[in-house]
Amino acid sequence: MQEICAEAEMSPGNLYRYFPSKEALIAGICERNRAEAADSLLAVDRAPGFFAGLAALARHHLVERSEEEAGLCAEIMAESRRNPEIARLHSELELDIKTRLVAMLRRAAGRGEISTEVDLDGAATMLMVLADGMSWRRASDPSFKAEAVLPHVLHMVHCLLVHPPVPLPFPPPHSAAKTRVDALMPGEVRVGEKEGSG
Repeated sequence: MQEICAEAEMSPGNLYRYFPSKEALIAGICERNRAEAADSLLAVDRAPGFFAGLAALARHHLVERSEEEAGLCAEIMAESRRNPEIARLHSELELDIKTRLVAMLRRAAGRGEISTEVDLDGAATMLMVLADGMSWRRASDPSFKAEAVLPHVLHMVHCLLVHPPVPLPFPPPHSAAKTRVDALMPGEVRVGEKEGSG
């Protein structure tokens, strides 16, 4: 509540005059964030180029937002792990943002600004993972310099969206163990098997 009151610039008593419960308060914050995200994502379409617009969006949300706002987002994420109603509100907000991200990426692909071979749903998920990670780091690590990290994040995003996907040079994790067992050389001993048995 301290972060919420600091962001609203009012005392807890005054805050509860406008919101009957913590859940109602967070619902209001989620609705504000939903509207802001919608405007920000549409602004990318109006930018001179997709990646210029995306960089401006990232700078606004990941660098220029106040420390209090970053802390508030982290508190809501943490509270969603404990409170089912807040978890529902947060999930609805996340789904709405992801849907808008996919639509933004689809429009960019239609304009030829990103690869048409990109997995739009997977790319939108990765954009959210990167944004959440930077926001959480800002909230939890006073030494974290978002300004210095942002160019690296934008480079990763550019690679993700422009270069067509290629097959991985290694097996996915779920098949790694099976591959290792199948590749045992004659005479090698498997775990739990005594040498010379069989």
